[in-house]
Amino acid sequence: MRIPRHLIVFFLLSMILLGCSTTQHNTNTPSSMLKPREPIIALALGGGGAKGFAHIGVIKVLEAHGIKPQIVTGTSAGSFVGSIYASGKTAAQMQTLADQLKESDIRDLTLSRQGFIVGQKLQDYVNSHIGNKPIEQFPIRFAAVATQLNNGQKTEFIRGNAGQAVRASCSIPNVFIPATINKIQYVDGGLVSPIPVKTAKSMGADLIIAVDISARPDNSNKNTTSLWGLLDQTINIMGQQSIQEELKYANVVITPKVNQLGVMDLSSARTAISAGEKATQQQIIAIEAAIQQFKKSPAAFAPAPQAKF
Repeated sequence: MRIPRHLIVFFLLSMILLGCSTTQHNTNTPSSMLKPREPIIALALGGGGAKGFAHIGVIKVLEAHGIKPQIVTGTSAGSFVGSIYASGKTAAQMQTLADQLKESDIRDLTLSRQGFIVGQKLQDYVNSHIGNKPIEQFPIRFAAVATQLNNGQKTEFIRGNAGQAVRASCSIPNVFIPATINKIQYVDGGLVSPIPVKTAKSMGADLIIAVDISARPDNSNKNTTSLWGLLDQTINIMGQQSIQEELKYANVVITPKVNQLGVMDLSSARTAISAGEKATQQQIIAIEAAIQQFKKSPAAFAPAPQAKF
């Protein structure tokens, strides 16, 4: 049987077109697979009272180098600064707030067996400066870490009332009256997670920059003769055993030199910010190297890690 010429021509053209289509597909696929993704960067901010102003200096330098975290976690003072930053404020705006901050803005004294600061003013201050946005509406994913008073368990607030979460995270035992949220009392997150690196990891971070503003306990006892000296020592003691356990999960650790500053000394804001800037400048090369190293790693060609919560 003789096959008509027009059928033979049609068959050959179909094979040619099919070959071109296959070749084009195979050429595009490898190039798209070879492009590494950017790392998900987290900033884990530790506690330390007024020393926490150093976090603003850290953010200031990161911004200047184009390093923008997608996740921010904070404990105590770290939750205070971290919440305002994650809500959309720039480092310059936060420095202005720090310059204007007065004790009367966040300190409401009371007489109670549980503490002498209520914490409502702190809650209201945060909410007023973030436009009363709940955590889940922040442009940067955020978690404030606190401790459940009844069982000592860590709680990570990733949604809801931001000021309330910060209040819980900052409620130093016997100083602040415990924060009550949904009938559960919370105290300072520094008891269980002084620098919330593990929380950042659980939220899906590829690279974690941790900021350690903690001071080691002063064994000379010279600073424990006054109320504020005793508070200094209390904060220094909290969470010492777990700090190193947290930091081993960090890619870069920034340690501003703020040990000499008092935890309740709001007038030291500029000094703390400068310390944060200096410490971060010293680590910028390490941070940028970690980012480049990630882009060359197998993880850069795999999907982003899934958040556990």
